[in-house]
Amino acid sequence: MITKLLDAQDVAEAAAWIQRGEPVGMPTETVYGLACDALNPDAVRRVFAAKGRPADNPLIVHIADFADWAPLVKEIPPLAQKLAEQFWPGPLTIILPRTEQIPAVTAGGLDTVGVRFPAHPVAQALIQASGVPLAAPSGNRSGSPSPTTSAHMMQDMDGRIPAVLEGGSCLCGVESTVVALDDAQTIRVLRPGFVTPEQLGRIAENVIVDDAVLTKLSTNAIVRSPGMKYKHYAPNAQVTLVQGDQDAFLQYMQPRLAAGVCALVFDADAAACKARGIPYHTYGDTDEARAAAFFAALREADAAHITHLYVRAPRTDGVGLAVYNRLIRAAGYDVVQV
Repeated sequence: MITKLLDAQDVAEAAAWIQRGEPVGMPTETVYGLACDALNPDAVRRVFAAKGRPADNPLIVHIADFADWAPLVKEIPPLAQKLAEQFWPGPLTIILPRTEQIPAVTAGGLDTVGVRFPAHPVAQALIQASGVPLAAPSGNRSGSPSPTTSAHMMQDMDGRIPAVLEGGSCLCGVESTVVALDDAQTIRVLRPGFVTPEQLGRIAENVIVDDAVLTKLSTNAIVRSPGMKYKHYAPNAQVTLVQGDQDAFLQYMQPRLAAGVCALVFDADAAACKARGIPYHTYGDTDEARAAAFFAALREADAAHITHLYVRAPRTDGVGLAVYNRLIRAAGYDVVQV
């Protein structure tokens, strides 16, 4: 039976599990992560096994001090340093060429590694107590909705890991923004998150949103970031993403709201869908898109045994881009324009 750990003394217990090569659940401001010693290949393999994660899907390495970054990467370019100074601690992952300290299994076989400095105090305390950087993908079974509470993670990982540290509900609710540097003045967004392209544009002359953010990659594609290649974030229900204004969406949904079918909608649409609507955020509220409610709503649909979930698509600016990116993957690119 998985153990839920609650206080500062429990951080030491969780760190002891990490030092023995075992993964534990760790809260961050983005989602709960499945944390292990990033420098221990056997521990990393246990994370892949617990999640059922493909081995070519790289893990993000978490640090709790700026000084811990340099030993992990071959060089920190000035643009990367500016990004770290602006957004760390916080929900931004920066990909750079890795040193030999990072095992190939942690990097998914790539010559690069993504590093981030999380803002959550429990995550920082666990990294510091463990004495090593922590690899920490989202703490869900691979492909399913990411956990934004300890209860979500305990549901997915019971019997697979020894413990989950309690840290409350996640503030952001979507995984970190992942960026790579194309050159000294160009940032490429590989996975959108709470740090938006608009914010990144204040740091660099050029910000490019990678094609893979909104389109499907081939099965043999090599990816530099988690969340780019495989079907992710999906509930048990079939998911269809519906693009259109409120009237068109509601008209499209009315003949479809039968038993076992539900709509994941903006707050303003929920009343029209009556019992068949699960609200997940307000349409115009893109900077605070209630992203934390998104994964919880997908899990709510599972708990209600929904077989087909129609989701009203968010806008693709601000944090809305991150939610849209997760939705098209949850839907397996099943998108309807109305």
